[in-house]
Amino acid sequence: MPGIEGSPIEQIAPPPRRVRLGLGAVIVLALAALAVTIGIGMWRGATAPVEHVTGPMPSAGATVAAGRIYVHVAGEVRAPGLYVLPAGARVVDALAAAGGFGDGADRGAVNLARVVSDGEQLVVPAVGEAPVAAAGGAAPEGDALIDLNAADAAALEELPRIGPALAQRIIEWRHANGRFTSVEDLLAVPGIGDRMLETLRPHVRVG
Repeated sequence: MPGIEGSPIEQIAPPPRRVRLGLGAVIVLALAALAVTIGIGMWRGATAPVEHVTGPMPSAGATVAAGRIYVHVAGEVRAPGLYVLPAGARVVDALAAAGGFGDGADRGAVNLARVVSDGEQLVVPAVGEAPVAAAGGAAPEGDALIDLNAADAAALEELPRIGPALAQRIIEWRHANGRFTSVEDLLAVPGIGDRMLETLRPHVRVG
């Protein structure tokens, strides 16, 4: 009791509560992370040289300056169209150039980190639609060989003994050195030796 000498009463603080995140909080955090990712992409798009092609469509043989690529962004985006992006741009950069996702976009169906390739059509599906594979970048229909100068990472990974890391090195070499002039140029890519070249030779071509 208070006031009784020799019998001090200590106040014991209640134990801290465990913080538990409910399902709703997890969803909110996931949406916030996605918003940050898109925000970074839009910032990159604002600081990188991006051109929206609004005039006549370029001819089949049209080229852009070194280090630039054509990408057609379509589907559930705010400003669909043809854009000229820096070489090495990723899906998040193409989406930022097109104004970001539309209200009905299935955001989970798009790999924001994938590198886009020259001549690619990037289609963002609506919720409930089946994802559309990227058009362009792969070998032309009827040609089973992969074009080293047009293939994106997904197409390169279909080759024997080529994983994501080596596919990325091939693309990086292409961006740094220009087009492959022969299949033998693969020997200049780190990780590809004579034996791997002979494995790849029947499956690739230089367009």
